[in-house]
Amino acid sequence: MLELAFWGYGVAALAFFLFGLYVFFAWRGGLPGGVLLVAVVFSCLWAVTEASSVRLTGAAWPVLGVLLDCLRGAAWFAFLVVLMRPLWGGRVRWPAYLAVGVVVSQVLALGLELFLPIDTLPMRPMLVAWLAHAVVGLMFVEHLYRALPDASRWGIKPLCIALGAGYIFELYLFADAALFNRVDADVLSVRGVAHALLIPLIALSGTRSPAWTLRMAMSREMVFHSTALAVAGIYLLVIAAVAYYVRYFGGGWGRALQMALLFAGLVLLGALLFSGAQRARLKVFLSKHLFSYRYDYRNEWLRFTQALASADKGLDLGQSVVRALSDLVESPGGLLWLRDNYGKFAPYARLNRPQIDVIESADSELCRFLSEREWIINLEEYRIRPQPYGGLVLPDWLSSLPDAWLVIPLKSTDSLLGFVVLSAPRAPFEVNWEVLDLLKTAQRQAAGYLERMLAAEALLEARKFDSFNRMSAFIVHDLKNLVAQLSLMLKNAERHGHKPEFQQDMLETVSHVEARMRGLMTQLQEKRPIDPPRGVDVAQILRSVCDSKRVQLPVIQLLDPLPAQTLVRAHPERLERIVGHVVQNALDATDDDGKVTARLTLDDDGRVRIVIADTGCGMSPDFLRDRLSRPFQTTKVSGMGIGVFETRQYLNEIGGDLQFESEIGRGTCVTILLPRLPDGRQYLHDGASETHA
Repeated sequence: MLELAFWGYGVAALAFFLFGLYVFFAWRGGLPGGVLLVAVVFSCLWAVTEASSVRLTGAAWPVLGVLLDCLRGAAWFAFLVVLMRPLWGGRVRWPAYLAVGVVVSQVLALGLELFLPIDTLPMRPMLVAWLAHAVVGLMFVEHLYRALPDASRWGIKPLCIALGAGYIFELYLFADAALFNRVDADVLSVRGVAHALLIPLIALSGTRSPAWTLRMAMSREMVFHSTALAVAGIYLLVIAAVAYYVRYFGGGWGRALQMALLFAGLVLLGALLFSGAQRARLKVFLSKHLFSYRYDYRNEWLRFTQALASADKGLDLGQSVVRALSDLVESPGGLLWLRDNYGKFAPYARLNRPQIDVIESADSELCRFLSEREWIINLEEYRIRPQPYGGLVLPDWLSSLPDAWLVIPLKSTDSLLGFVVLSAPRAPFEVNWEVLDLLKTAQRQAAGYLERMLAAEALLEARKFDSFNRMSAFIVHDLKNLVAQLSLMLKNAERHGHKPEFQQDMLETVSHVEARMRGLMTQLQEKRPIDPPRGVDVAQILRSVCDSKRVQLPVIQLLDPLPAQTLVRAHPERLERIVGHVVQNALDATDDDGKVTARLTLDDDGRVRIVIADTGCGMSPDFLRDRLSRPFQTTKVSGMGIGVFETRQYLNEIGGDLQFESEIGRGTCVTILLPRLPDGRQYLHDGASETHA
């Protein structure tokens, strides 16, 4: 072990010597570079002395090694303090005094151990002093790193990693030594190597920041974390000291009591670190005593907007608004009321609060006060001094609401959108002009987010109604055609009602109309197509449509034999409806003595072609070009102008097309083009799967 210690400190001495030469020749003046050179020189001398004390006899070598260790630590403290000077504007602040105090305590501890018998002490002073040195060093490194803006951290980051790792090694070494009142020889033997391994990172920072001058700014987060780290370190030192006294005076139970005390202390420390109330008290204390303004407005605004933008990540937008506002004043949560469609304010969201079902009228005194004055109501102040609120009488439910603290209006551009009731803060929190100004600005931002959310919801609802109304218009159009069939059947019954053939046709027509009306009712209720798309035989659809129209004049004629393998993928009901619409239009446009024909053919390009031709009145080129495919445009006196629009829309959905050829006085030819399915492919009726023959 002695050989390992000798070579370890020897390698460290050589490394620090070479690094010292590099710093010396690279130094171009300036206090930071000079202090760094002094720190490297003392580190080299310390490593040489420690290596010499392993091989050379004499009591002076260990004492000299400890003294140089103190000077080495003081030099690195001085280097960190110099780097932090821009934080203080050149004035001396608490880190410098703390560094001096730690170094003095190390020297005093060395003197105590030299002139007092160590065996009579329950804990060696040197171990405690060196442990405090490691804790303060970690605090300085963390303080320095957090003070830097993001753009400047690139240069100093390797240095912070190196020094932080070195202080962590020291913390482990001396915490273990303080716990057991003896130094671990194995860890001590590699101490020199551990510090030598940090030199490349320090050199890397030197190349990135040759002058060691950085533009720094002190933030509240940096002060908070540094203070929390320092308090945690002091707390651990106190717990360690108490544990040693318990072990020293505990007799046979000493070690067990010591371990129980250490475990309890660590559990308590964890509880304090993760306690929102304790963190809030510390933030309020630091803001009150160290800063002229309570808030770091840049960070607070970034955090506020981030909280609003992070909706749907465990919280909805309403809860995010409550969280963003409550974080500004250290409140654990609250309740949000929003205006509904009837002009009343109803509970919309809650955070860390029980549900409450209270509706507040828009013309109530509370809502009028929030809308007209836009004041934030401090309920604690209101209970003590209600005069500043101009005779405002709060509703009973708000006065009796437990832990209610602040009522914040959410005012949009023209009206009161809602209001938030925040719970009492975790720690005593003074609501002054600065807090009120920040909350007023934040509530307008939050109201803007909520207003856009409500507008988006209203737009979505309007689109749903538009879709429903469009579907209803299509269904009404189909109902009109079915009613027309029934009317025509009743008209013909006066002349042909006594004929058995007509009676049979009438029963079939009524049955077909009843089935179609029932299907349309189902579609209207469920707001979706009656059946999914599947393989449909177009020839069967066309034959069914022509059969259903045979009681009308002129009688539609099916030309040529219908071809086989005319399967297309479609909704049977919708395809039958649009084919029936085209046929019905041809019948309506043609006199009783005219002619309407239907033909079904297969194109060479794999499409099914349905051609409906009539000798009716026809349409003008202008109507074909500008008005035919637009909704609510028609040439019929009783028409709705929806059939062609629905037909073209549906054919586009399934990959088909609709073509018109027409001339006034000579008739119209309508062609429906449908993509044909490959031969041998059959689709199940549920449309969810398919098999190949």
